Amino acid sequence: MPNGHSILGGKVQVYRRENSSQWQCSAYLAGKNHRASTRTDSLAQAKAFAEDWYLGLRGKAAAGTLTAEKTFRDAAAAFVEEYEVITDGERSPAYVRGHKDRLRLHLNPHFGDMPLSKITASAIQAYRVQRMKLPPRQPGRRPDMCKSVKDRVATRPARATLHHELVTLRQTLKTAQRHGWIQHLPDMTAPYRSAGKVSHRGWFSPDEYATLCDAVAAKAQDRKNHKRAAWAQLHDYVLFMANTGLRPDEAALLEFRDVQVVDDQASGERILVISARGKRGTGYCKSTRDAVAPFERVLTRTAEKAKAQAARSRRRDKVDVGAAPKPTDRLFPARQTKVLTTVLTETGLKADREGRPRTAYSLRHTYICTRLMEGADIYQVAKNCRTSVEMIEKFYAAHLKTTIDASALNVRKADSGTAQRAA
Repeated sequence: MPNGHSILGGKVQVYRRENSSQWQCSAYLAGKNHRASTRTDSLAQAKAFAEDWYLGLRGKAAAGTLTAEKTFRDAAAAFVEEYEVITDGERSPAYVRGHKDRLRLHLNPHFGDMPLSKITASAIQAYRVQRMKLPPRQPGRRPDMCKSVKDRVATRPARATLHHELVTLRQTLKTAQRHGWIQHLPDMTAPYRSAGKVSHRGWFSPDEYATLCDAVAAKAQDRKNHKRAAWAQLHDYVLFMANTGLRPDEAALLEFRDVQVVDDQASGERILVISARGKRGTGYCKSTRDAVAPFERVLTRTAEKAKAQAARSRRRDKVDVGAAPKPTDRLFPARQTKVLTTVLTETGLKADREGRPRTAYSLRHTYICTRLMEGADIYQVAKNCRTSVEMIEKFYAAHLKTTIDASALNVRKADSGTAQRAA
């Protein structure tokens, strides 16, 4: 093998993997290939380690204690096979593919040949440290966009990315536990971590939201702006999202057949009833009355665009002038990320006072906070946004002064001596 050496008459191979400075050793014994890391970059020390390691394997084989233990790679293969079948229809294909990618790119290269009993809290912490020691990614374009897989340079993952990797690792180890390959799960909690404070999600206050809408509307009405059609679409997107509470991924999947304009009997207002599809599956949402006009403008704009495209293709005789868009057409087929980031930067709204960046998700947070400030029932808000009351209370209601009832807080006893002295 390349970069390899044979010792003990070819019974043991000492080799080095690509992009690694440490030597590995392997041997075939008792009907199974065995591998181990010598944890050294010195060839002489690696050969000495491999000899002792092989003799130890021979001793275990003679004593009958050498068992064919399952490796992490075996558990990963079982997890992928089971997870895709069991969660069919419950998890999106992209979510399942994310588990596969994390196993293929990061977890299997590190833990793949490791016996499951060796994956301890110490080994997991070593993996966490190794990932965080990588050089940070440079801002702007990803440096590995135009490189092949072999030539890509590993960079430090974001904390959310590392968290997802550890979630995949935990799910894989749970699969091994269910199969009886390990008795218990190792401790995977991150050490040295302080208790995080509860902070609210980035949202737009009423004044900030008005500033955003005015800025986008001005660009959409500027006749000198050759991209005013895109800005008009963004203006309706902002209004639509802030009055429905949809997640950006739900809005991206939204089709015209998923939206109905109805006259709500309970409120006496004209609203939208939306069938939303996203990370929580399918759920229903009822908008405020201010979402109807943006939806109708998007509907008209999409129909006009379809007719213009048909006219350019010289099929006027096949075009129904009064036809509406197809039911399967997307409301927002183009991503609004770039233009939204541009206007947020220009208006100084890209980051909130804590420095957290605002994105399209902030429009959902704005909807939730606005509903709570208007006195909406927190259970109804959670149900309409396809989330839990716990999430609403933890990340939204905690920082709204309107959720604190001063009359229930500032109570006084009738014969309170403290109140009399204060008077």
